[in-house]
Amino acid sequence: MLQEFKDFAMRGNVVDMAVGIIIGAAFGRIVSSFVNDVVMPPIGMLIGNVDFSNLFVNLSSIAYDSVAAAEEAGAPIVKYGLFIQNVFDFVIVAFVIFMVIKGMNRMKKEKAAEPEAPPAPPEPSTEEKLLTEIRDALRGRA
Repeated sequence: MLQEFKDFAMRGNVVDMAVGIIIGAAFGRIVSSFVNDVVMPPIGMLIGNVDFSNLFVNLSSIAYDSVAAAEEAGAPIVKYGLFIQNVFDFVIVAFVIFMVIKGMNRMKKEKAAEPEAPPAPPEPSTEEKLLTEIRDALRGRA
């Protein structure tokens, strides 16, 4: 059973998938940082100095100044600002994946469109060569 697991784990597809998951997780963190630290601040500034990470709906009767204060008090809140940031994350990741797959499909089409050289005909066997020589010799006598 251990050998079966080792064979399974060492197949190329499993290793490729593991590499893809690790790179995807790192890419997700990069995109999250890009959205949170680069994209959202200018958008918030254009809207009127809005901090999306601090946008929330308080479901309790006590008022709180920030998401952190409401969370610390254990108040029920809806953090729609963070949801908006996560939507931006998703849109960016989905667009990048779309572009990668589109590029891969284009490369597959180009590869399929390339005409392949026809395979060389198989070389005649030794017997066929000998029979051809005999035929040619008989033609030369006549």
